[in-house]
Amino acid sequence: MTTANITPAKSEAPTVLASSLSRRFGDRIVLDQLDLSIAPGEFVALLGRSGSGKTTLLRHLAGLDPVESGSLSLPRTRAVVFQEPRLVPWKRVRRNVALGLRKADASPRAIAALNEVELGHKADAWPATLSGGEAQRVALARALVREPALLLLDEPFAALDALTRMRMHGLVVDLWRRHRPAVLLVTHDVDEAIFLADRVLVLVDGKIATDEIIDLPRPHAYEQPGFIAARRRLLQALGVVVPPAHIVEAPRALAKAAAR
Repeated sequence: MTTANITPAKSEAPTVLASSLSRRFGDRIVLDQLDLSIAPGEFVALLGRSGSGKTTLLRHLAGLDPVESGSLSLPRTRAVVFQEPRLVPWKRVRRNVALGLRKADASPRAIAALNEVELGHKADAWPATLSGGEAQRVALARALVREPALLLLDEPFAALDALTRMRMHGLVVDLWRRHRPAVLLVTHDVDEAIFLADRVLVLVDGKIATDEIIDLPRPHAYEQPGFIAARRRLLQALGVVVPPAHIVEAPRALAKAAAR
């Protein structure tokens, strides 16, 4: 087995570049000679059934798991937003956002980040007083305050109600346009992937089986003919055969459940 270290990506290179990336647990191959490139400022979504290797790939991109085989080039600055906000309950919101920052201007930068997610007025609140959507916005501010070149989103909207999720979608796109990190969103929701991403990948048995360019004007919307066609192709890539009428009607629950 060839062992490769994680190396910083050069500024002129893709933000993420994986070549023949492999990982196994015992006899089970989780990542199988996977190749992946994410350009600076590109918004990519990753779909796949449970057990397809999504979490393992994200952990590699976050630098949490070692590279066993293959090569992986990553930027020095990375940040992750998880499904749960993971706020420290005994620190006020401002201190949660500034957590780990070693700069003299950590507090002003935390306030600025909170203002960007429309929570400047909650800077001195305790995490327990926040709604689910507010807590996730704090987690997003905590990631962005580090000015990452790569932002990893691990199903960050899965626990939110539908209206809050829609608002978060708009907020994430606005913040991405403003800061321009490369983004990898892991999701089970086909429609969410199309709404947000420039490109949607489908992971099957540890390999990228589908690489779908979302060639739609922003904001992406159900009404766009290309949206319907992209949904059909992605559902098929996930092994789901859906009657044409259901594809057009596009119930969110159907597209979300199909990826599980």
